[in-house]
Amino acid sequence: MSVRLLLMLALALLGSAPARAEIQWEIVRTLPHDTSAFTQGLFVADGLLYESTGLTGRSELRALSLTDGKVLRRKALDRRYFGEGSTAWGDKMFSLTWQHGVGFIWDRRTFRQIGSFRYAGEGWGLTADGKRLILSDGSAKLRFLDPETQKQTGMLTVTWQGQPVRNLNELEWADGALYANVWYSPMIARIDPRSGAVTDWINLAPLVARNNLDSESVLNGIAWDAKTRLLYVTGKNWPRIYALRLRN
Repeated sequence: MSVRLLLMLALALLGSAPARAEIQWEIVRTLPHDTSAFTQGLFVADGLLYESTGLTGRSELRALSLTDGKVLRRKALDRRYFGEGSTAWGDKMFSLTWQHGVGFIWDRRTFRQIGSFRYAGEGWGLTADGKRLILSDGSAKLRFLDPETQKQTGMLTVTWQGQPVRNLNELEWADGALYANVWYSPMIARIDPRSGAVTDWINLAPLVARNNLDSESVLNGIAWDAKTRLLYVTGKNWPRIYALRLRN
């Protein structure tokens, strides 16, 4: 699929879309990525890249080397679950499931399950801002959860030029802003966490065009490494993970 066609599809999905994405980027390096990994969540912690994958009967938690992308540790979810987004909290890892309304709490260093929690509706993406867990469900709304009780404490509608941005998927918190994949779009939204307004976009259409294996191999997976100030991105079943340096 051409970059131009990808961008046209993105504009249609987003309704009123940006004239151009202001956040420029460059590829610093690439890591190999297992093409069987249907990426749902991605984050950096402990000097490792953590990934949660989906598909019923094939969902896993993984810890990857930031040096060569090698899978260092993995944990299969119960075969009934379709895994979704994940994030770090303290020495724990929280992960979601798609339509079962249940999330799991793991010891991050061992992938031993230490708890579970319930939520209404679907689970898509998950991140944390240092105070709250932030959950997406495929709509234009983000939900805030108390990390200790996992109870919902608030909600935010994400908008671009006053219109809701739907299909919010994988989430990441970086430098006081939220980043979100928009499902079936090559665009990553940068969101003001107070107002919900999209303040800018990262257009990754060139990367999507390189990795467009089939209709499901969409861009999904955002991980911020605060130490190196690199943004790691990938997609479902992509053969590569890209480390990007952002330039406004």
